[in-house]
Amino acid sequence: MKTKPTSRRKKWLIAGGIALLILAILAGVFFWYVSDYYRAEDVALEVMAQDSGITVQDNLTILSPTYPTDTAIIFYPGAKVEAEAYLPLLDQIRQTGVTCILVHMPFHMAIFDADAAEQIIPQFPEIQHWYIAGHSMGGAMASKFASDHPDQVDGLILMGAYIYGDYPDEKALTIYGSLNQSVEDHIDYTENIVEIEGGNHAQFGNYGPQKGDLTATISAVEQQAQTVAAIEAFLGR
Repeated sequence: MKTKPTSRRKKWLIAGGIALLILAILAGVFFWYVSDYYRAEDVALEVMAQDSGITVQDNLTILSPTYPTDTAIIFYPGAKVEAEAYLPLLDQIRQTGVTCILVHMPFHMAIFDADAAEQIIPQFPEIQHWYIAGHSMGGAMASKFASDHPDQVDGLILMGAYIYGDYPDEKALTIYGSLNQSVEDHIDYTENIVEIEGGNHAQFGNYGPQKGDLTATISAVEQQAQTVAAIEAFLGR
């Protein structure tokens, strides 16, 4: 017995409706997931409010030194962390004479724009020495960019992350807290590694405690100060 055309169309309509429903549910779950992110603490937002050397341009926050420089760091934030949470850290780095360019990632996830640096570099022709940096997932994506574009950056700076991809460890700086064992377990290289005693995963930024992270035995101020000192030595400032 042949299936009637109307019956066939009805089946297709039902199947299409189910598919649309599934897509709607998946989209809803995704947007719920990415909307639940870590907000920058007041101390981070105060850096933006109090400093005229910080400008916002499209999806970038640019922290400029008080004097001309030919060196810049492009910074990728950690996953589901508001970009402004890293302003206190980057403000200290720029005081060493380095322009810092903070990237606001789509949905607060660097995985959605790992090649962001490729569009940033041409916008600043005065910069001759480029470094790419990142925290956590941002570090992994920064590492991926450096591995894929080794001719575009002079070095890689990782915080709470390890080299991801094929990038020479002698041109990379890896900084992690001693309480962030998961990072240490993945480090299979020996060059330029700085372990911050008592530091944890979250305190490279100012966004409060992170789920699954151990409580640091030093302050965020101290962890970031040691981070800046390590970066300054790595860059030879």
